Amino acid sequence: MKELSAFLNYIELEKRFSSHTVKAYSNDLSQFYSFLQSTYEFSEPTQITHFEIRSWMVDLIDLGMTSKTINRKLSTLKSYFRFLLKKNWIEKNPMLKVISPKNPSRLPEYIEEDDLLAVFEKMQWQKDFVGIRNYLIIRLLYETGMRRSELIGIHLDDMNIEGRTIKVLGKANKERIIPFGIELLNIIQNYLKERAQLQIEDTKHLFLTEKGKKLYPKLIYTVVTKNLAMVTTQQKRSPHVLRHSFATHMSNNGAELNAIKTLLGHANLSATQIYTHNSIERLKEVYKLAHPKAKKT
Repeated sequence: MKELSAFLNYIELEKRFSSHTVKAYSNDLSQFYSFLQSTYEFSEPTQITHFEIRSWMVDLIDLGMTSKTINRKLSTLKSYFRFLLKKNWIEKNPMLKVISPKNPSRLPEYIEEDDLLAVFEKMQWQKDFVGIRNYLIIRLLYETGMRRSELIGIHLDDMNIEGRTIKVLGKANKERIIPFGIELLNIIQNYLKERAQLQIEDTKHLFLTEKGKKLYPKLIYTVVTKNLAMVTTQQKRSPHVLRHSFATHMSNNGAELNAIKTLLGHANLSATQIYTHNSIERLKEVYKLAHPKAKKT
């Protein structure tokens, strides 16, 4: 088919797509055209409407494909029909009336409060520079909800010791101020005393290596995963899990969603709403345990 061949040549030679991507597009389109031929006994692009595309989507769902996979295939069709329209090989783009299926929201993984308390209260932390620094890293990530990149980027002058706040630079270079408690203040001050004894190459960043250089992402990842592995068996133990834990625990303990949004540095409230699921599940459990009618169900 000339249209299909022309499109594949276009994405390979002009758009410079990888061979893997070109193969994936080719497979998607071949599958689509096979469906058209077997179901409707035609395969001419000019005959294709949104009805046939929707029918193919239903067929993919019946085959057990996920929304994510179907959306990827629809993305191939969107590129293909835009190309055909540009070449004047079709008069209308049939994809304009096709609505992609919604991907199910992935709920954030987090560490239970008791497990994190075990990290902070029961584990034996070394009292040298590395031990104090690593302890502060985990406490700060959990108690502020900041991202790993934001933690690495903290400067000494971003710290307001008297006001107990930290200024961080988030996505799109947006600054935000995050408060912290008196316990964390004591840990920070203890760390600063140890930091002052280093031979420092980097004088502006808060967190340093033993050699006085700026921290790097892999070190923080190793510190977090190694210590969380001692209290939880869940597979995801990255620094971002501490951010999820911060938001989930705040929500579970009654914090307003807008306040959590501000602390996390989210641009939209919809990004923060995923953390309310845990509060809802907890309310359901409380209801089942406490309500006399619920106990009977």
